[in-house]
Amino acid sequence: MQLFSQLSWYFLREWRRYLGAVSLLIVIALLQLLPPHVVGVIVDGVTQHNLSAGQILMWIGVMLVTAVIVYLLRYVWRVLLFGASYQLAVELREDFYRQLSRQHPAFYLRHRTGDLIARATNDVDRVVFAAGEGVLTLVDSLVMGLVVLIVMSTQISWQLTLLALIPMPIMAFAIQKDGARLHQRFKVAQAAFSSLNDQTQESLTSIRMIKAFGLEDHQSQQFAGIAADTGKKNLHVARVDARFDPIIYIAVGFSNLLAIAGGGWMVWNGSLTLGQLTSFVMYLGLMIWPMLALAWMINIVERGSAAWSRIRSLLAEAPAVEDGQKVLPPEPGILQVAIREFRYPASSGPVLSHLNFQLKPGQMLGLCGPTGCGKSTLLSLIQRHFDIDQGDIRYHNTPLPQLRLDSWRSRLAVVSQTPFLFSDTIAANLALGRPNATQQELERVATMACVHDDILRLPQGYETEVGERGVMLSGGQKQRIAIARALLLNAEILILDDALSAVDGRTEHDILHNLRQWGKGRTLIISAHRLSALTEASEILVLQHGAVTQRGDHDTLAGKEGWYRDMYRYQQLEAALDDDEVAEGASRG
Repeated sequence: MQLFSQLSWYFLREWRRYLGAVSLLIVIALLQLLPPHVVGVIVDGVTQHNLSAGQILMWIGVMLVTAVIVYLLRYVWRVLLFGASYQLAVELREDFYRQLSRQHPAFYLRHRTGDLIARATNDVDRVVFAAGEGVLTLVDSLVMGLVVLIVMSTQISWQLTLLALIPMPIMAFAIQKDGARLHQRFKVAQAAFSSLNDQTQESLTSIRMIKAFGLEDHQSQQFAGIAADTGKKNLHVARVDARFDPIIYIAVGFSNLLAIAGGGWMVWNGSLTLGQLTSFVMYLGLMIWPMLALAWMINIVERGSAAWSRIRSLLAEAPAVEDGQKVLPPEPGILQVAIREFRYPASSGPVLSHLNFQLKPGQMLGLCGPTGCGKSTLLSLIQRHFDIDQGDIRYHNTPLPQLRLDSWRSRLAVVSQTPFLFSDTIAANLALGRPNATQQELERVATMACVHDDILRLPQGYETEVGERGVMLSGGQKQRIAIARALLLNAEILILDDALSAVDGRTEHDILHNLRQWGKGRTLIISAHRLSALTEASEILVLQHGAVTQRGDHDTLAGKEGWYRDMYRYQQLEAALDDDEVAEGASRG
């Protein structure tokens, strides 16, 4: 029942729909009292020979009209009640998605994709079911039960009513006890369903790797184990769930037994007519639904309450990065980075330290260094995925925490080493940031990213479906489409996080040349392992162990002893050897 108080904000907002549905339920409950009364009148009239055939037909007609009215009213209240509960589903999923979109990488380290999907689908459905069917059964059982009890007590016999209700307190105690047990077991079952979702999602997204390593049988066994565990936990729920109906039917059976026995004795003694006993038994039959509904309601609400606790815990999780209030002016500005020290929440030591630079519009910054030196961390801080405790990053001389996130991120276009493409056409993927872009604009940015010719060679050109995560494209094609998508945004700051790693040297040179032309008046930040991508940078920072060990332009660093010169020479030698192998292969051919 606590779930209803937790959802009271929604019930109060949609009070018109819920009040209309409850009012119709009350009317229906009152109308359902008419048939048992009419049957009692007919039975007494027939046994006492004081009803004509016409009168009997009239009473039968009254029951038929009542049935039609009840049918129509049930249709209307279902539209009102379930329309309101489905709207709750829409709002919960919108809030859920909005919460996910506000969260940062640390959040997704704690929550797996399958679990989030389970909460957004299965858990929301359970809460909505409680807000619809739960409210229905609660009101219907209470109204029908109370009205029938009042009629049985006042119109027939209160003594017989008390006798028939003796089993009810025992039934209520047993149902309440099983309801608490159901809440805990259903919560465990939902967590197991999340694990099953996780395994399904990971298996589907990594199916290529599974096949490449021949792990089909191993993965099938692992999935079967998780599925069996999920089934076992759901069976524990079913065992508790299965207790409700037998308890109710046993209680109803004893109630009928006591009613027939006590009522028969009262008819024998003349304190009750046969028609009244018939009506009483029919009224007692109407009590079966309220009792079943009460148990069903507890079942529904306990499941909904367990699901709501899982949803609420996620919705209550505050973003690691809070939104600011200031909005940036329209013109490009200077990006200033002054990081004294930054460490991740779970890390023992600093990831970045003593890192300072500034970038003016039109300048290009290159970032390089060995794996794990902090390049991606620096780019994440610029995007404000995390906040800095010691130091700050400023744009237009305003610290990033003071800026509205949407205002700041609208100035950025980012391409990662492993770009994500949606299961849609190439044109739709290119136009992700600008859905209204023209075909000419799409072709222009695709040409700048050196992927236009590749697209034209595909079966339907720009209308080719790329499959889930761009499965039908090569790594280089996906990277170049992602670059074109970023260029279409015309952002002030373009960030390439090792986004040219899957293209060949010639294509890389052409893309960088186009970027320099496009980037006049814009800021470019390029992180790369292949140093040929940084030759045109205004300044290059060499990071090692999170600190800047070298800085300068390409010519300066290539002529100075250190990591940059050693790595550049090594990469030149490697490229020369590759060219020799290609030439030798061509001569043999």
